[in-house]
Amino acid sequence: MVLGFAIANLAAQIGIIFTGGVVRLTGSGLGCSTWPQCEPGSFTPVLHAESGLHPYIEFGNRLLTFVLVVVAAGLALSVWRSASTRTRPRSLKVLALAPILGVVVQAVLGGITVLVDLHPAVVGSHFFLSAALVWLSTVVLWRLREGDAPARATLTVPERWRTWMGALPWALGVLTAIVVVLGVLTTGSGPHSGDSEVGYRFALDPALIARFHAVSVWAFLAVVGVSLVPVMSRRSAAGAAAAAVPAALRARRAWIVLVVVTLAQGGIGYVQYFTGLPIPLVSLHLLGSGLLIAAVTAAVLSLRTREQVR
Repeated sequence: MVLGFAIANLAAQIGIIFTGGVVRLTGSGLGCSTWPQCEPGSFTPVLHAESGLHPYIEFGNRLLTFVLVVVAAGLALSVWRSASTRTRPRSLKVLALAPILGVVVQAVLGGITVLVDLHPAVVGSHFFLSAALVWLSTVVLWRLREGDAPARATLTVPERWRTWMGALPWALGVLTAIVVVLGVLTTGSGPHSGDSEVGYRFALDPALIARFHAVSVWAFLAVVGVSLVPVMSRRSAAGAAAAAVPAALRARRAWIVLVVVTLAQGGIGYVQYFTGLPIPLVSLHLLGSGLLIAAVTAAVLSLRTREQVR
């Protein structure tokens, strides 16, 4: 049950990035004119001939937030009360509270976004918080699946790779943050900025920002590509202790997933750019951003292993 809640929480955290993107892409950010109610005097959309589907799209995203609250609360309660986690470290239990606390903050920030008429800085912060929650949710899921013994390296890499592998988590973290920030700026300066009345929310050259975003993705891909050499090396896996061989295999799978997600995300990005930013592709790109953050987190965490405490 604990792992089920953790998986559902991660899926929902990624899913709400997608539905929030649909709200932005359809210009439905003000489909509900106020918060916490949708319309003054009503928590549900009020049908108007001129409103179209916008209120229902925005209201649907708000409903998913309530689902996310239930799932995140279930995760926290199961970690704190389940017999399988009763003896786990208190730090893990505190970490399990982060998703529910983050969702509450996210709901308040979403309301502020409506009340300030989709100010671009608040809209961007809304996404960044979702990105942080995906990262935290992946960490919680990974910690629940591993033991509580001191962490040690999953792979035994040759001496010439040790400095690189030591810096790799920080390098990937920084590059992922840069990719995400430039992605938000690219979206906010283009036609899908979330406001149907203006062509952009950030007064930036969308083509120039898109190029910077592409360069950051290529830098990210280069670091991942170089890292595959020690990660996928048979010598690295063979050098692991016998008890760590399954962890070494999991690490290789995690890095393969990261490569697949990165290539798919980059491919969608280029196709959407050269086809005029069709909404379905932009939606997939937003979904891919959540998957990429989760994949990076899992790949980095796979480089260490913790055995069960006996």
